[in-house]
Amino acid sequence: MTASPGSPGIRVAVVGGSGHTGGEACRLLLNHPAVAEIVPTSRTDDPFERVHPNLLGSGLEFVPVEEVVAAAARFDAVLLCTPSGEAMRLAPLLLDAGTRVIDLSADFRFPDPERYRAAHDREHTAPGLLGEAVYGVTEFARDRVRTARLVANPGCYAITALLGLAPLLGTGLARPDTPLHIAAVNGTTGAGVTPRTAIQHAEVVGSLLPYNLAGHRHAPELEERFAQLAGAPVAVDLSTAHGDFARGIHIQASVQLRPGRRDGVSRESLLALYREHYGEGSSGEYFVRVNDQPSLGGPTDKDYGRFPHLAAVAGSNFVHIGLDHDARLGIARVVAVSDNLVKGAAGSAVQNLNVMLGLAETDGLLGYGL
Repeated sequence: MTASPGSPGIRVAVVGGSGHTGGEACRLLLNHPAVAEIVPTSRTDDPFERVHPNLLGSGLEFVPVEEVVAAAARFDAVLLCTPSGEAMRLAPLLLDAGTRVIDLSADFRFPDPERYRAAHDREHTAPGLLGEAVYGVTEFARDRVRTARLVANPGCYAITALLGLAPLLGTGLARPDTPLHIAAVNGTTGAGVTPRTAIQHAEVVGSLLPYNLAGHRHAPELEERFAQLAGAPVAVDLSTAHGDFARGIHIQASVQLRPGRRDGVSRESLLALYREHYGEGSSGEYFVRVNDQPSLGGPTDKDYGRFPHLAAVAGSNFVHIGLDHDARLGIARVVAVSDNLVKGAAGSAVQNLNVMLGLAETDGLLGYGL
């Protein structure tokens, strides 16, 4: 999408536009009422509409990243949909030119360069920007995002887990001195666009592919943010796998409750806590929905309707959260689902973009799940 120099509307560049996240960012921006120009970059020689055939007829064309850097001042914002290591190289150049930057990689998610090095096994080359970067869970950092030059978009696992568990940690109901057990399944788009035999359709269909079980890089990211919510260190036991679906994040967490806070806890009280924390629909956090369908049948019935369905959020910017309570063990069970390419990446980036530019937070993001 191109615009003449004097036309109204915002101009956005998408660096790394040939990947899954970059393509999704372009899709959302094409439906954004305030966007006048989208400039995606790629190092591939293939045309944009060949790489993203779902956007056939969009008129978008790839340009080299060097063109965006050279003309950075004309963009209202640049989205960096790049591998870790690339954003820390580009962000200083873009910020010096006067544009805003939203980084969808992990480069600016840690305020401490040593924490970044430990999680990602590389040195940070722009440590001076780490203290300025705003960790962009919009629901938690709206005021800081509004005035930010640089936003670090959370990882897909992290944003789903943070929204799913924040009410338990923030109210002191969760016991911080025991590990938080989180089992997470991601769609194969989470593995990126580089061809790998294990995630080809013929290999992954009907299967699950566990990975990084010795310690996923998003666990330290979650520990950093959970500690802020709990006011104490929190250990995260995160196990991850790819499922045989293209997009989505399904998180199931077991949270030990404080011994002195367990009396009176039930599924109903947990639902009430979450409704109070997030509000409901347009009167609360619009993109966070709590599944409070009533329990049907007895304790041994397989009542699927009271928990979120992964397919229900595909293509949307929503997180759906479901809750239950294991009274015998004193554990709160949390199920949270999102689309890893939308709320887990490009959608939350557009949400942050809207806040940074003073637009309606829901612009370009109002679609429900498929």
